Amino acid sequence: MSLIFDWSALRERTTFPGTGGRLRAEPADFQVQEVPAYLPGGSGDFLYLHIEKTGHTTAHVVRELCAQLGVRDRDVGVAGLKDRHAVTTQWLSLPGKVEPRLGEFSLPGVRILDTSRHSNKLGLGHLHGNRFVVRVRGAPGTAEQAGETLAALAEHGVPNYFGPQRFGLGGLNAEEGLRVLRGESELRDPRVRRFLTSSVQSAVFNALVSLRLERGAFDRLLTGDMAKKHDTGGVFLVEDAQVETPRAQRGEVSATGTLFGRKVRPLTADAGALETEALSLFGLTPQVFASRKGDRRLIRVFPAGTEVRPEDDGYVLAFTLPKGNFATSILREVMKTEVDTSGPDDEAGPAEGATEDHE
Repeated sequence: MSLIFDWSALRERTTFPGTGGRLRAEPADFQVQEVPAYLPGGSGDFLYLHIEKTGHTTAHVVRELCAQLGVRDRDVGVAGLKDRHAVTTQWLSLPGKVEPRLGEFSLPGVRILDTSRHSNKLGLGHLHGNRFVVRVRGAPGTAEQAGETLAALAEHGVPNYFGPQRFGLGGLNAEEGLRVLRGESELRDPRVRRFLTSSVQSAVFNALVSLRLERGAFDRLLTGDMAKKHDTGGVFLVEDAQVETPRAQRGEVSATGTLFGRKVRPLTADAGALETEALSLFGLTPQVFASRKGDRRLIRVFPAGTEVRPEDDGYVLAFTLPKGNFATSILREVMKTEVDTSGPDDEAGPAEGATEDHE
């Protein structure tokens, strides 16, 4: 199996016909509102900015803030990274001492919506999720078709695939990431190296999710699974799959997959065998990921607050996803097209809430 990202290699969850259509005809067609884990308390040493941006990555906005206000990159806090090709809102934090100079900041396409104070710096992952409002234009299918698919995903879960943004322009990041893992790459920037190697983890995880769909193990558990409770986040070992599977079918728990690394134990028993099969598709073993810490990731997520409304030239979808999940997985199921695979490369997980580096 190739490490190059390819939607056709990943099994779909639904069998409803796709609506087709096109995305991102203009930035306002893709809107993302960050859902914060907490709001600033109103006092403290840190200045919180609620910004709206269009045409910029989060990283670019941070660089401009640093340059214009005279602060260091490491002193700026962000909860998640947001897409350049969208209208997005999010919170940032800065040292409180810059507040008198905030009026000097100016960047076309960026608006400061609100400011406040808080007692701590905003940290990566300090958000509940993201609210997406996406306009699909020129769709041969109908809003009713889109609504039927979206309702099924809300009830039964959507495959928690890493979207094409994780794999870079042309889907090639994982190939270079494997060279990094094997000590064959000349790249030295540690941030770039981490991102590239995370795309190899992501490729293996995607293959595992696809295999579970193929084998009928998407909404049921296997012996050896590490399952996660959706309400509390608690993780437990599945020793009796027959006993625990009804909870998965009710949407209370879901299996997790391994993002391989030295601090995460691979799965065992039946679940482990399937995970080993996913690794073998790429000719890999867990040992190649020794430079990574590793993590676990749910194989499915449940979109919340789903809405569909018709438009003259298509329809608008709205839904909320937990942090670290990609809207493209839902859009691919609804549209049945190669969503975002030919789009420009962006920062890690643009607009899809890729807030976790898993390192």
